Amino acid sequence: MEPATVLSLSVAIALVAITGAALYTSFGPPSKELDDPFEDHED
Repeated sequence: MEPATVLSLSVAIALVAITGAALYTSFGPPSKELDDPFEDHED
């Protein structure tokens, strides 16, 4: 494979992995541990 193809695939895989981790953290089981800072400070 050409170096440009390897680099492109690596960047694409990293982007998909980061997006998947963010979605899992936002909407998956770990989301129950997240706090909303705006709910903590009711004015």
